Amino acid sequence: MAPNGPDQRPMDDEATDELRSGRRKAARYIVPVAVASVAAATIGLVPALASSGDPDLPKITAQELIEKIAASDTEQLSGSVKISTDLGIPGLGGAASSLLGDAARGDGEGTASSAAPEDKLMELTSGTHTLRVAADGPDKQKLSILDDAAEYSVIRNGDEVWAYDSASNEAYHATADDAKQGKGRDKGADHVVPDSAPATPKEFAEQALKAVDDTTSVSVDGTAKVAGRDAYQLLIKPKTTNGVTSTVGSIRIAVDAENGVPLKFTLTPRSGGKAAIDAGFTKVDFSAPKASTFDFKPGKGTKVTEAEDLEGDAPKDEEFEGLEDLGGLNVIGEGWSSIATFEMPGGQGLTIPKDSDVPPEAEKFLDALGDKATGKFGSGRVFSTRLVNALVTDDGKVYVGAVDKSSLVNAANAAK
Repeated sequence: MAPNGPDQRPMDDEATDELRSGRRKAARYIVPVAVASVAAATIGLVPALASSGDPDLPKITAQELIEKIAASDTEQLSGSVKISTDLGIPGLGGAASSLLGDAARGDGEGTASSAAPEDKLMELTSGTHTLRVAADGPDKQKLSILDDAAEYSVIRNGDEVWAYDSASNEAYHATADDAKQGKGRDKGADHVVPDSAPATPKEFAEQALKAVDDTTSVSVDGTAKVAGRDAYQLLIKPKTTNGVTSTVGSIRIAVDAENGVPLKFTLTPRSGGKAAIDAGFTKVDFSAPKASTFDFKPGKGTKVTEAEDLEGDAPKDEEFEGLEDLGGLNVIGEGWSSIATFEMPGGQGLTIPKDSDVPPEAEKFLDALGDKATGKFGSGRVFSTRLVNALVTDDGKVYVGAVDKSSLVNAANAAK
């Protein structure tokens, strides 16, 4: 940390209110710096991007740093991002089609495409990956996933959206209107231009800032050097609220000292160990990319699938009526300590009735899942990742959140 580093004092209530105001501005004005339309739910950066020296920068408060992010008008850049994730769950890339019921690959009528973003972007939810990103305003964006022998790219140029998989020589084509209208939704088109999927440190930072409230401690914690750029480090720590403890230990955002663009995002679980999500640039250039960067034309022999040829339109309201079988969704608490609760259909958990015809092997397998939990609520099982825990009681109630196991048990006890 630089000897004359930034102000590290936590924000008081007044500053927190002002932070909220700055956060709202950030949510409104932040411009995605890569393909805001395509990304996995969680991506991160390998430890190779560790700081290489702490620059001596002028002091700045957390409130001022938030305002700097909100005021950033950077719309042009190109660079490389290293990503890795460790959520404590099995890799989802190869299992994506099974989990989604062939939604990405096509089923029955309609045309399948290995270039559709669904499966490819799911691969980013585990392991280590290298991305190449470029942007020239909100309508010209490109993201490429680089593998040893292949490359997968998604390009938006105006209203045209292309995805190309060099390994299979297949392309996927949509328009911005197709994605907004939900055409091909069940076949992956909704993942071409989603509005809120984070793809870069800046987009992760936007999501984190939306979660900041009075259950959060926010401060500036020194400086860093990221991708050759001087940066301030914004530190976000969830507080224990009403006895509920979040599984999120801290979020650290390295913010470019010159232009306010987040360069690195690191989420560390309260349980410790390496980061669960750690995203940042290895190289970055804030000049305008060449116009040809966003050009794409399928080569000879490339199989092209049109989004409008795939089955599925935007879901109708009645398609969600089945959710009522879950007994409604309620939220207990607020902020980082919030717990979602609902009831499973039939009022039964994961226990197998004694008079059932389920084979003993299947019963033994189910019995091995999760950790047993008991309390005033009765009994149930807790299923855990490094960030999210879920309690399923034997009478069919579910409590889930980014909180520790004891908080879920206490919530279930209180509901009795």
